Amino acid sequence: MKDQPSPLRETDDEARRLARVLLRSARYAAIAVLDPDTGFPFASRVLLATDIDGAPVILVSKLSAHTKALTKDPRASLLTGEPGKGDPLAYGRLTTQCIAEPVERGHRFHERIRARFLDRHPKAKLYIDFPDFLFFRLKPEQASLNGGFGRAYRLDGRDLIIQSSANEAIAAKAAETVRDLVERHPDVADSLAERLNAPKPAAWRICGIDPAGFEIISGDFLLRHEFETLAADSDHICSNISKIAYSIP
Repeated sequence: MKDQPSPLRETDDEARRLARVLLRSARYAAIAVLDPDTGFPFASRVLLATDIDGAPVILVSKLSAHTKALTKDPRASLLTGEPGKGDPLAYGRLTTQCIAEPVERGHRFHERIRARFLDRHPKAKLYIDFPDFLFFRLKPEQASLNGGFGRAYRLDGRDLIIQSSANEAIAAKAAETVRDLVERHPDVADSLAERLNAPKPAAWRICGIDPAGFEIISGDFLLRHEFETLAADSDHICSNISKIAYSIP
């Protein structure tokens, strides 16, 4: 018998960019873990944010079934990607296999992750500091991208992580960077939304920056934009954002 052709395409930069956007633009995800009592997969829904290097972050109750499962076995799978009108299988989606790392109070990443999570999910302020809640940082190991019919790719976990020596420095000044940018350009988020053809429900705001790009949010709408090249520092991020918002098309 002849060998069947592989359904996978060669992974290129376009596929990597689509995968990163599908992961970093998701406000929530389906998460699958392994039930410690039965060994069966257990699926649930979680709110999603990202750390400064693009790694997904979840906030969970210690009482939930998926938290108990991750404590026993840190392997997890995330499904991200929004369907639209018509056939939901015609839209891009990403399955990311991860290793969950707990980030509790006192952890060196905790305050940074907490701030980034609240930027994306401000209503979580009602319970984010409850003693029975904690964060997990989900380290991508590998991923499967389906960009629509006939567009399947396999990615390495490193394809989804921002490989930059500037991560920590940019994270330390992120809030200040956004505040200074908005003070200079009060309409910057709405200008970005218009230039990026975002929906127009209400006022937009910048809810996250990193060396690879930024997010803007308005109500339930969130839009991720990736820079052409990694930003070297906070000034570079501001310059990139200003050019996108105000340069002549």
